[in-house]
Amino acid sequence: MTRIERTGMCIAFVRDMQNSKSPLRKAQGVPGTEPQEAQVLDCVVIGAGPAGLTAGLYLQRFRRHIKIIDAGQSRALSIPKSFNFAGFPEGVSGDELLRRMSQHLEQVHGCVTPGVVTSIEQGRPGLFSVQLARKRLLTRNVIFCTGVQDLVPTLPGLDAVRSAGLLRHCPICDAYEFSGRTIGVLGSSEHAIREALFLKHFSAKVSLICPPEADVSAGLAPRASEAGLDLLPGMAAWVDVNRSGNPEGPPVRLTMDDGACHAVDVLYAALGAPPRAGLVARLGAQLDEQGSVVTDAHCRTSVKGLYAAGDVVSALNQLAVAVGHGAIAATAVHNALCAT
Repeated sequence: MTRIERTGMCIAFVRDMQNSKSPLRKAQGVPGTEPQEAQVLDCVVIGAGPAGLTAGLYLQRFRRHIKIIDAGQSRALSIPKSFNFAGFPEGVSGDELLRRMSQHLEQVHGCVTPGVVTSIEQGRPGLFSVQLARKRLLTRNVIFCTGVQDLVPTLPGLDAVRSAGLLRHCPICDAYEFSGRTIGVLGSSEHAIREALFLKHFSAKVSLICPPEADVSAGLAPRASEAGLDLLPGMAAWVDVNRSGNPEGPPVRLTMDDGACHAVDVLYAALGAPPRAGLVARLGAQLDEQGSVVTDAHCRTSVKGLYAAGDVVSALNQLAVAVGHGAIAATAVHNALCAT
């Protein structure tokens, strides 16, 4: 066969794929073939963090008709660099990880649709109605990958610390990198005390710091003392990155409301991370005491056809766990569809 003949065959194949009546086009989910509003999808994935992108990748490879809806609020976007995700010994930033995962999704003709899901209702038996600003989607299944929202104190100068990669939220992820360093924990609750105690496994120099909105009436000082933790007197007033030119000095400078100054190598915000589970709750799915979604071993919620994966689930909030949840949920959806 000549080169011209091969080229002609390729052009004919592409034209056939572009024909809306082509069964191959419908089966393989080629770009531009997303079902219209009136058509029923196999699954809608809400959230395009590590869990949602993994679920989407698996479902595309299962040749399912899906939509991935993302509001651009993935917790992973706030990760300056993680050395705790297997396969990246040099570390990887959250946005780089999501970029690579999105590229992988695109290789199997998947895509992410920007948007905010405003409501979900159960319509005809076995179907869910997913409402966006200007579109309504009908789907047999929904996977919630909506994550959590890290709470941060209203502390002047904190944005500069975050930009320098020195405001952290997950000691499981990166406490190892600060072993033996001076660590400050912003918080005034039992959660902050537990986080500070966890960090003491990595460094003896851990201090609790009351943020501006702290409720000191709860008796934080005696609780911290009982736990063997140092509590800086007063409340934090402002914080900045130390640019004194001394490369040996701790990079974060903290000023308290009484004018006292302290320096730490890193700050951990320990104000909590409430799950974004409102939509799940309104559908009647079971939540735990912290408001996280309760699922079974297949990431199924208590409502048939609803699944949840990643940080929104009552489990360990980790990138690796989110990826695993996404794979499990997508496979469970596929198997359930095969059984019907």
